[in-house]
Amino acid sequence: MRVAALRSALALALAVGLAGCERNPLVVKRSSCPAVAVAAYAGDVSLFRPGPPDAANLDVTASITNLRDDCVEAPEQFVTRITYEVVARRSEAGPARQVVLPVFAAVVQAGNIINAKQIASVTVDFAAGQDRALGRGEATASVSRRAAAVPQAILDRISRKRRPGQMDAATDPMAEPEVRAALRAASFEVLIGFQLDDRALAYNVAK
Repeated sequence: MRVAALRSALALALAVGLAGCERNPLVVKRSSCPAVAVAAYAGDVSLFRPGPPDAANLDVTASITNLRDDCVEAPEQFVTRITYEVVARRSEAGPARQVVLPVFAAVVQAGNIINAKQIASVTVDFAAGQDRALGRGEATASVSRRAAAVPQAILDRISRKRRPGQMDAATDPMAEPEVRAALRAASFEVLIGFQLDDRALAYNVAK
């Protein structure tokens, strides 16, 4: 029973982890530039010594923080440059040590379609006798202007003035399935997270 529950949680994490910060485009002011966020269940990583993955064997923990983005409108694309920090802590403050952590940046369309993904490495250097270290990373993501554009016919349906007495006067165009689908398809986000294996992901989901 416990194994089945864990598998369900992992399946949810895989679906949500790379589309986990999905925003409803119908309730926020829409921007053609992609939203940028840390992916659910992938913003932290825990490294363990050999043995069971528990507190007694915990070696290094790290978190992604201070996420910042700058979107530039190029003729054919929206180009987003992202910077972030990785704050790491080790369980024992020993000799100087370097830890390299893989971090991904994924461009997600419509909340669950991965258009592109890149993996880079962030290095954190622990000074001798120190148990905390800071690393910095960056990524660049591009979104096609064409793909991020809402069809004019849909925009016209949303902005059309409705007068009292008309049959659809009280109908919210945002509730129409076709309008919702078009807005969703034109919505993009860039998700940042640690590239985790199954064990690390399961640990994050369970904790």
